[in-house]
Amino acid sequence: MGQRDQQLPRKGRGAVVSPDNRYSTQRCEAIDDGWGSLDEPPAPLATTLTADASRRVISYNDSPDVGFDRSINPYRGCEHGCVYCFARPTHAWLGLSPGLDFEAKLFYKPEAATLLRAELAAPGYRCAPIAVGINTDAYQPAERRLRITRAVLEVLAECRHPLNIVTKSALVERDIDILTEMARENRASVAVSITTLDRTLARRLEPRAAAPERRLETIARLSEAGIPVSVLIAPVIPVLTDAELETILTRSREAGARAAGYVMLRLPHELKEMFTAWLAHHEPLKAEHVMNRVRDLRGGREYDAAFGRRMSGTGPYAELIAQRFRAAHRRLGYGELPPLDCSGFRAPRTTPQLDLF
Repeated sequence: MGQRDQQLPRKGRGAVVSPDNRYSTQRCEAIDDGWGSLDEPPAPLATTLTADASRRVISYNDSPDVGFDRSINPYRGCEHGCVYCFARPTHAWLGLSPGLDFEAKLFYKPEAATLLRAELAAPGYRCAPIAVGINTDAYQPAERRLRITRAVLEVLAECRHPLNIVTKSALVERDIDILTEMARENRASVAVSITTLDRTLARRLEPRAAAPERRLETIARLSEAGIPVSVLIAPVIPVLTDAELETILTRSREAGARAAGYVMLRLPHELKEMFTAWLAHHEPLKAEHVMNRVRDLRGGREYDAAFGRRMSGTGPYAELIAQRFRAAHRRLGYGELPPLDCSGFRAPRTTPQLDLF
């Protein structure tokens, strides 16, 4: 990969650098061949889709600081290109870069609905809410054509299985028909993620995600359909977006959000290098200030992976953000979404045999 590829963003892409993944035994280095190739504009980068042959679709976790123990990710990698995405380092498990590979080399699970049906039908399965699209957004641009997430929702609806969706895509509106029916029985909720309301900043931070105003419109449409919807301010980026905290909460509440949460910027593994390179290119005058504030949150380091601290940080600055959030949350009348109902779950049929009664 040439030096220019490493230093200039490509149109519609978020990553400025594409570091080798942390498991790689090889490293790429730019070499000047004398023909001026390093001075040429980077070539356009097309998105590729590859079928994922996973044998299971439900992922389980025992993390004490997340509100669910199972999730479904119909896709691996994310075309939205959010430079801050904490999931980028997971592409290293595939032998790929968390940089441009993460947003351009996507994997999809064509058998997700079939696998889900089999897992829900297993004798030992116990129902609990499933989070959809947690690691990477379940509403990729390719979902318009592939309809994998739609098929997953159809299985969950058939089984009366509760779910929560987290997304920053307006495509979730396509599935309002399913979600409305599930919400009537308290089996569905949606969280819409908003980082900034500044269109110019959003285009640089998350180049292929829905525009901020469009996400507020999605909150309104979901709310009007009777679907419990919350806003997730994620991530709160020191210096760049933290001043918008109250504004995002206000606008989201006006649009119909009933609950709210936030997550501070996280920079695990290769993400630290990627985010600092993005700052150097897009926000050079603020870069040092941003990273100093990040270290204030993380005990002098760029990241702290400890449960209970990784989402919110520690120290005076973290406490200031928490106080501001609590005050605005209370002033705007936010509440909590009710627990999803698991009592109606019924295992799916895996054979054509009819019920006796």
